[in-house]
Amino acid sequence: MMNRPSLATPPAGEDARASAPAVAWEETPCPLCGTDAGAPVLEAPDPLPPVGTGLVFAVVRCACCGLTYTNPRPSERAIGRFYPADYQPHRRPGVARRSRRSRPFWARLSGRPCAERRGVLPWPGTGRLLDFGCGAGSYLKTMADQGWDVTGVDASTDAVEQAREQFGLTALVGSLPHADLRPGSFDVITMWHSLEHVHRPLELLREAFRLLVPGGKLIIATPNIASLPYRVFGRSWFGLDLPRHLTHFTPPTMTAMVQAAGFRAEPIRHLRHSDWLRTSARRAERDGRGGLLTKVLRWKPVARLAGWVCYAASASDCIVCVAERPA
Repeated sequence: MMNRPSLATPPAGEDARASAPAVAWEETPCPLCGTDAGAPVLEAPDPLPPVGTGLVFAVVRCACCGLTYTNPRPSERAIGRFYPADYQPHRRPGVARRSRRSRPFWARLSGRPCAERRGVLPWPGTGRLLDFGCGAGSYLKTMADQGWDVTGVDASTDAVEQAREQFGLTALVGSLPHADLRPGSFDVITMWHSLEHVHRPLELLREAFRLLVPGGKLIIATPNIASLPYRVFGRSWFGLDLPRHLTHFTPPTMTAMVQAAGFRAEPIRHLRHSDWLRTSARRAERDGRGGLLTKVLRWKPVARLAGWVCYAASASDCIVCVAERPA
């Protein structure tokens, strides 16, 4: 087994994340099958500033079901330390470009540059929508403008307050299950890059199943640790984002988890992320792992071409799962 993540005294002047008390760590069995058979995959530091504080996080892969997950990990009470005040998904939303808002959802699911939080759903009509991990509410606002009855849930109090104050939307602080949400309340539940952040993803998906009406849809987008960019960049890959990402999905493990929660899953779809490639390349250079490929992938045209290659190989940075609660 890998060593427990180490704690080092941070340099003077670092932000509150670095000067907080020692983190409470927990060992976890596999979040999918529950066995304790995690084999080491890699170790990597937190990529967000401050860098170099001595914190290193271990990723393991279950020998039974193949799920990859962070272990040991910060406890649920301690994980908030690793979300800085300016964490991008919690920032007050700006004005989205019209070209991105106008892209149909099916086009993005066919591999076009990912702005998946901005478009319509791949079904006609409107209904009741829950966005888990709603952040500051930009996606909720888009869907409300299209006629959906929207509700958001997010662990960040500040983000929820922004969604309420700026857009006048219904947003709740917390996670699932939530005392204010009733079974059979929603036609669609979306999880845009949020499932990988929770400590008990299978329990959360089972609660989503309970909240949906029969025939209701679940949409999940997560990074894909079976992607070509992960194989190239390893510990510098943008989609790793330790320790905030606690579960690292692949198409088979994503399908297995939603099925274990009772859903009927459609085939996994891939999305291109040329900006993820460029960020991964910059991080690799910062980590002293830059080579010729890393240098050229910092160029936008090359990153776009590489994104198409990953998509054509069904090995993109990002995967989307659409699942249905059986009637």
